[in-house]
Amino acid sequence: MKEDGRSTGQTETYAGNVLNTQVLVLNKSWIAVHITPARRALNLLYIGVARAVHPSDYSLFEFDDWIDLSQNGMPGRYVHTPNLRVRIPDVILLSHFNRFIRHEARFSRHNIFERDRHTCQYCGKPLPRSQLTIDHVVPQSRGGHDSWENLVVACMRCNVTKGNRTPDEAGMTLIRRPIRPAWLPRFGLRVPNEQLRVWRRFVDARAWGLGHPHEALSTVE
Repeated sequence: MKEDGRSTGQTETYAGNVLNTQVLVLNKSWIAVHITPARRALNLLYIGVARAVHPSDYSLFEFDDWIDLSQNGMPGRYVHTPNLRVRIPDVILLSHFNRFIRHEARFSRHNIFERDRHTCQYCGKPLPRSQLTIDHVVPQSRGGHDSWENLVVACMRCNVTKGNRTPDEAGMTLIRRPIRPAWLPRFGLRVPNEQLRVWRRFVDARAWGLGHPHEALSTVE
């Protein structure tokens, strides 16, 4: 099977290993429960345990019907065989699984940086990690703890300006309230614009941080 990252007409595809790009997985109640590589998504379609969701009208397709639809030039990501091409679905629906998988992000410095998108939470500037630090919203000397709700990324300048004060005392405002992420399917995941458009139908865009094309997924608001 040949992997294709080229654009043809209105077809929008992306360079790299297409089979390793991501597909949103819904349970049979249409609730998002997972994100899986395209290679596995196609396998789930092939063995009949999932159906592909049409990106426009959200109708469902079994594997053979999806193959037929893929021959019609629908925009998207494709893989090719010698005889046909197969569109990578943006979303698949599991035929029998109806539970909800609870995911929790591991609390760590790395994940704090990912949650806050390497952006100072006071001035809003995205910076290299070498120019950022982690700030206690309520200083440790004032009883502040190491927690999702009390740690934010800050640039060196804002960190020094705030000092051993709360944001209110320093006259500084957080650009977003720090919270424990509800679900981070994969930190640093880059999602193309067309996938975001389809995924928004099934996920809370605010909760997943899906504000802009190609933005890393995170639950930060």
